[in-house]
Amino acid sequence: MTYDHIIVGAGSAGCVLANRLSADPTQRVLLIEAGVRDWHPYIHMPAGLAKLVKLTRYNWNYSTEPEAQLQGRRLWWPRGKVLGGSSSINAMCYVRGRPLDYARWARLSGDPGWDWPAVLPYFKRAEDNSRGADAWHGVGGPLGVSDLRHVSPLSQCLIAAAVSAGLSHNTDFNGATQEGFGLYQVTQRNGARCSAASAYLDPARGRPNLHVLTRALATRVLLNGPRAVGIEVLRHGRRSRIDGGAVTLCGGALNSPQLLLLSGIGPAAALRAHGIAVLQDLPGVGTNLQDHLDICTLVECSSRDSYDRVNDLAVALRFLFTRHGIGTSNLAEAGGFARSRYATTTECDLQFHFVPALLDNHGRTRLRGRGYTLHACALHPRSRGWLALASANPSAPIRIHANYLSDSEGHDLRMLLEGVRMAREIFAQTPFAAVRGREIYPGADARDSAALTEFIRRKAETIYHPVGTCRMGQDDAAVVDAALRVRGIEALRVVDASVIPELPSGNTNAPTLMLAERAADLLRGRPPRF
Repeated sequence: MTYDHIIVGAGSAGCVLANRLSADPTQRVLLIEAGVRDWHPYIHMPAGLAKLVKLTRYNWNYSTEPEAQLQGRRLWWPRGKVLGGSSSINAMCYVRGRPLDYARWARLSGDPGWDWPAVLPYFKRAEDNSRGADAWHGVGGPLGVSDLRHVSPLSQCLIAAAVSAGLSHNTDFNGATQEGFGLYQVTQRNGARCSAASAYLDPARGRPNLHVLTRALATRVLLNGPRAVGIEVLRHGRRSRIDGGAVTLCGGALNSPQLLLLSGIGPAAALRAHGIAVLQDLPGVGTNLQDHLDICTLVECSSRDSYDRVNDLAVALRFLFTRHGIGTSNLAEAGGFARSRYATTTECDLQFHFVPALLDNHGRTRLRGRGYTLHACALHPRSRGWLALASANPSAPIRIHANYLSDSEGHDLRMLLEGVRMAREIFAQTPFAAVRGREIYPGADARDSAALTEFIRRKAETIYHPVGTCRMGQDDAAVVDAALRVRGIEALRVVDASVIPELPSGNTNAPTLMLAERAADLLRGRPPRF
């Protein structure tokens, strides 16, 4: 069978496209996913994300190459390998970013269709917001966006302490202003995770023109001259060819550039080094890698409000029968956006996520006792990394050179130092007085800049927002144009976080969903309908 559309990757963007494109019954759509179905209950119970970190079946389980500025450490990069992709394993924070982010997208891409007035309707079209419709939000869309059903008293302490420290209270980070501290809205419906698979794919699964193929690793894009004509996949140990009229890569910031490289599309010298024939010399494939590096401040808690020692069975049963309680928590319940002392504009340059538990090494290292954690990341890092093939074997993980803290001005390190300073200032406020124990990290002895710098180099980790490795743009290093078409190749697009030219001001899932909503209209060749 020849499909009209082949979509590679059933993550956030792929699920959106599968739904929107298959809504036309005349179009035959194939969605290919290397991972498995999203059946596991930990995926659907929001607090189950704490257990998912150890279930590598649902995770590509990547690690970076040794990071020179982080004591040669290999940082763990979890990415979803399951229907829904990373939206099935993330912390569900729904954050769009700021209008200035999209003004930059429009400028860099040369297309006003990526500026804020143009993309806001796509955000609203996707949403089914529990607060109702207004100038900023939509209802009736596939994606459940909700207020948390359960909030720890410690998360309320965080908000009160931030206000006590002189920061503002914000009830909607996606409203008129982003700045301030409050509770995150989350991608949930009726207390359960609303992943891209739940929101977009499940309602479309019964369509006879939509075929979903799981456990199928795409090994290369098939080309006939300068045109994409299909995909080669590896499934159950056998390679096969699937023909299509158009191919769209939705594998994310790591897998989409890897597949382009394996297909002979990328920097010529790098391809030849692995014996791959150069079909299109695109030097930008795999470059411009950006990510939010994160540093955590951990404090012991003297109350039992921490989630560190809860009865897992009781939490799961309450969630199963009532859809309430701790099981509905996304764990990163509260947080906010702030301007550091170094901010030169009114734009926030730091983001915080608060967890009412001790979180070390992505939750993979369990610390003794009870506590709480405040993450801080620099929203606009200047360091840039790159990806490189390990070999021509499609099953070999891509080599990730995140190149953290490498900017020549020291901006990124300075911002993380500022994040630790602000976290400590918040934790020192009166609302935490009754529950505050000793500081675990950075620790009482880490006071001067040298000690805090050593702590950051030893403990900083990703907060899971890689973008930019197939960026859209107008220059020779751009991989796709403003319509997300791969330069020099017909009928081939990339639609995922890899095309984002600069990191948005916050979490990347909502912008990726919006991007795919707009891409669906581009693929259908018709103006948007709202």
